[in-house]
Amino acid sequence: MMEILEIIKELLTNTKGFLEEFVKVNGLWIYGLLFLIVFCETGLVVLPLLPGDSLLFTAGVLAGNANNNLDVSIIILLLITAALLGDNTNYFIGKFLAKKGEGAKLFGIFTIKKEYIRKTEEFYEKHGTVAIIIARFVPIVRTFAPFVAGVGSMKYSKYITYCIIGAILWVTSITLAGYFLGSNPWVQKNFEKVVFGIIILSVLPVIFQVIKHRFAKK
Repeated sequence: MMEILEIIKELLTNTKGFLEEFVKVNGLWIYGLLFLIVFCETGLVVLPLLPGDSLLFTAGVLAGNANNNLDVSIIILLLITAALLGDNTNYFIGKFLAKKGEGAKLFGIFTIKKEYIRKTEEFYEKHGTVAIIIARFVPIVRTFAPFVAGVGSMKYSKYITYCIIGAILWVTSITLAGYFLGSNPWVQKNFEKVVFGIIILSVLPVIFQVIKHRFAKK
C-alpha cells in the first residue's frame, strides 16, 4: 500500500521525471502505464487527483523524442480508449447507485440523496450536454462528471455521444501540444511552468462559473 502511495506521490509531483525513468527502464510498457493512469483518473471516482492534463502533455513530449521510439498516434488512440472506458465505468457506477435509491453508499464515503439527484438533473438541464465536453478539460471535475451523469436521469445514448467528442478533443489537443512543443528549448527549460499553466487554464472555467454564481446571488 505504501509503495502505491509513493508512486502516486511521484506521479503528482514529478510527472515528467517519473515517466522518463519508466520509459528508460521498461520501454514500451509505458503504453500500458499511461492507459492505466488515464483509466483510473477518469473511471474511479475515488482517484480524482491522478495527473490528467500534465500526463497527456508529458506523453506527447516523450513521443516527440525519437530516442524513446514511441508512436504519438498509438498514444492518442490508447488514451482516448482509456478515457472512454473510464467514463463509462464511472457513469454506470453512478447509475447503479441511483437505482439502489437514497442512502446508497459508494465505498462507504459518498451517499446518494434525492437532493443530489435533483441538483444533478437541474445542472444538466441548465447547461446541456455540452457540459460533459467542457468538464473533460477541468481537473477533478472530469472525474465526477460521468458519475454525476449516471446518478441523474441522463439517457446513455445522449451521454455517450458527447463523451466521445470530449475524449477525442481532450486527448488529441493536449497530447499533440506536448508532441510539437516539447522540443522547444524554452518549454524544456520551463517545463513545470508550462504544465502549471495548462492546469490553470483548465481550472479557469470553474473559477469563472463560481464568480458568476456569486454575482448572480448578490
